[in-house]
Parts: sequence; structure tokens; C-alpha cells
Amino acid sequence: MRVLTFDIGGTFIKYGICNENFEIIERHKIPTEAHKGGQELIEKIIGIVENGKDIDRVALSTCGQVDSENGIVVDAPGYIPYYTGMMVKKLIENKTGIPTFVENDVNAAAMGEAIFGAAKGQSDFICVTYGTGIGGAIYLNNKLYKGAGSSAGELGHMIIHAGGKQCACGGEGCYECYASANALISAVDRITTKREKLDAYEIFENIQKPEIRSEIDKWIDEIIVGLINIIYTFNPPLIVLGGGIMREDYIIDLIDRKIYNKLMTNYRNVKIVRSKLGDDAALLGVAYQASNIK
Repeated sequence: MRVLTFDIGGTFIKYGICNENFEIIERHKIPTEAHKGGQELIEKIIGIVENGKDIDRVALSTCGQVDSENGIVVDAPGYIPYYTGMMVKKLIENKTGIPTFVENDVNAAAMGEAIFGAAKGQSDFICVTYGTGIGGAIYLNNKLYKGAGSSAGELGHMIIHAGGKQCACGGEGCYECYASANALISAVDRITTKREKLDAYEIFENIQKPEIRSEIDKWIDEIIVGLINIIYTFNPPLIVLGGGIMREDYIIDLIDRKIYNKLMTNYRNVKIVRSKLGDDAALLGVAYQASNIK
């Protein structure tokens, strides 16, 4: 079975062909152009599908809260106008005739890690991704836990600072306001004189500068606060950390050195690891799910 698999992010759409052995044999990346809105985004996806050859399934991982049973984006980020409520599965299937599966991007990544990656063989774990915001997925009893409204796992909107920074969700003090990659970028920007913001990778290239290292360490402390809340809520055996910034060894090492001393004894058996699949996690996870639809 050949699955045309997509991962829609705020900046880029990554996509490729996944074969019957769940190997990605073709890879492409194009700008999302999120500002143009949901309709144009899905028309772009449909165009790629229509130009594909020998496609048996379409698999689509996307930002936003997703009703995967019906293939509907129930709540989308504000940077993609008119995406909320879009019946993605129906639109693609009606236009192309190819069975389509749609999933939230972090849920898809968690599925990829469960079947092929860092959580292979685990019946229970939590996946947390750090990027523009913070996403989460809950994997219990060998399946994704979706919650009553298909939206469980919004870990980025845990309140970790009462009355804190205003979040795009409308809340105050959300985890992602303090511990996302964007939060680190903003914190470093406030203490530097460079005209252009340093991106996350440039920040770590400058980690030897005491003032930048101090901001990184404070940011990692915020990550740890959120992880402790997750650990006390779920008591998981494993947490998988995703997002490009988690490639930095310094982050994982400092979390490992600091977090266990902050936990009660009975919670210290949790293992915290980075994603094994990286950018392929969501592509493989949603392809796997699509290959099993009837």
C-alpha cells in the first residue's frame, strides 16, 4: 500500500510517499502560506494528491484540534484563518476518491514513536512537543486517548503561572508562554542588542555567553515545571520530547540532572527521552493510521 502522507505546520507542509514497509521513499517540503487560509491550504493538498501516482491512501497530520473519526478540524490556530470547522476528510475524498485519514500533529507523532520510535513496545507514555507552542499527546493502554471532545492533550495550555502572560488561547500563564521555543527566542531577544532576533539554533550557538546561558537555564526550569505537573498527573513510565529544539543535548542533559531531585520518590522511575524519529514521527504515525482505515 502506498500512502501519500502530509504534516501541515504553520510554516511548512512536509509530505512524501510511504510504502508498505513504512519507509518514506519520497520527500518534499513547500511553504504552508497559512495566512491565505484553510480553503487554499486544502486546495493545495488536493492538487498534490491529484498529481500523485498509484496512491492508495491519503494521510494528513495537521496542527489544531482534530476529530479524527470524521476528519474535521474542530479548532485551528489563529494563524490559519477559516480553518476551524473545515471538513478536511470529506473535501479530499470527494475531490480525489482516495480514502483519507486526518489526525492532530502531536497525536500523529506519538503514534509514530509508539510504533516505530522511542516508545516502541510501551503501552503508556506521554509525548510533548516544543516549537511555536507546546503540543501534547496521551498514549494509554496501547492507544491514543482523545478525551470527550477529541481534544485531550493540550498540555501547552496548562496554567503554570496564575495571572501570568497572556496566551493566544485567551488564557493567562499557559505553559507554552514560558517553555515553548518561541518563549526562549523572546526571552533572549529582550537581553540582546542584535537588530534581528536570534533563532533557536543561533541561541544555542551562543550558549557560552553568560547572559544567554542564564536565559536558557531559566527556560529549561520552566520546561521542568510543566513536566513535573505531567508526571504527577499521569505517573507515566516514559515521556518523549519532540520538536526541533530538543535536538540540543544541553536541554535533555539539564532536565535529566535537575528533574528527579524535584520529584517525590514514587515518581522518579519515569524515563524522559527525545524523539527518535524527529521530523518523520508525524508523517509515519499518520501513515500508519491511514493504512489501517477500512
